[in-house]
Amino acid sequence: MSLRHAVLGMLADAPGSGYDLLKRFETAMANVWSATQSQLYGELGKLEKAGMIKVAEEGPRGRKEYAITDEGRAELRAWLLDPAPRPVRRSETLLRVYFLGEVSPVQAREYVRRQGESAEELNRHLASIDEEVDWDDSDAALFGRLVLEWGKRYAAMEQDWADWAVGEIRAARG
Repeated sequence: MSLRHAVLGMLADAPGSGYDLLKRFETAMANVWSATQSQLYGELGKLEKAGMIKVAEEGPRGRKEYAITDEGRAELRAWLLDPAPRPVRRSETLLRVYFLGEVSPVQAREYVRRQGESAEELNRHLASIDEEVDWDDSDAALFGRLVLEWGKRYAAMEQDWADWAVGEIRAARG
């Protein structure tokens, strides 16, 4: 997935300014894809230059509201229907866990415990998003809820794993 497709997808749902899209990244895309302000505005420029989006409206202080074009919608649909790429199986967290034998058992348990706390914090954050969003009958709400639920379940699994792993380290190394 690329930032390009995330932006096209959000604009296919509804036109918006760069600021609007940043807010959507913070809520709807929170556990799927992140983007900084500079990345987003850079991508908007590239998409406009490629003819995949257009400025639909200009407002005060240079505010631009973007809308997806037919070419952009075709690109989004082609990407959606392409066979799914093989998932990238990289996890810096698990790479570190693999090498935790290099530190003391106390440090290893602390590292894993912090991972569990981080997952718990993510789960709370996603639950608050779930409570704040006014879910309606739109496609964006349906599929957004599916993505949000995946994030909540993944965070819960990470938290459960961390609790288990701390116990395993304690049992094996003290």
